[in-house]
Amino acid sequence: MPRGGKKGGHKGRVRTYTSPEEIDAQMKAEKEREQQEQDGEGEGATPNSLAEKQPASGSEDSDDENSLRKRAGVEGLIEIDNPNRVAQKSKKVAQIELDEPKQLSRREREEIEKQKAKERHMKMHLAGKTDQAKADLARLAIIKKQREDAAKKKDEEKKAKDAKDAAAAAARGMNSLSMK
Repeated sequence: MPRGGKKGGHKGRVRTYTSPEEIDAQMKAEKEREQQEQDGEGEGATPNSLAEKQPASGSEDSDDENSLRKRAGVEGLIEIDNPNRVAQKSKKVAQIELDEPKQLSRREREEIEKQKAKERHMKMHLAGKTDQAKADLARLAIIKKQREDAAKKKDEEKKAKDAKDAAAAAARGMNSLSMK
């Protein structure tokens, strides 16, 4: 028998995900709630804020809402907070300050510096200021000179061959005339 009791265990349970529509509905409800809170703070004593402060008599629905908002007993008088509990504060896009310079990690900084150094090297290389570029240009000059020499030599050989062929043709023309 396998350890752990029941057959199956915790793995393989069906996972449920929140649909995008539900997320949108939650976001809208949260925005409306924040807007109502801001309106209550900005206007001072509005009917909504007075209703929250003074329980409405005769309406059970409003009593239920007030009882949810008010804490029973000493909880309403004293704010108790666990110092060991770290509250997760999620920042919204609107709250993120873009004025602060982005703090890069060491790896990111090194990567950026490496890219900048590579770009500087390529600019200097294209300008012909690096040792490797100078060597490449010298090698290209030697190859260019060799090709020019080879082209001249080939051209001279072609001219010599043409002159030789012309002389041979002339000699044949003389021979053919003399035979007739």
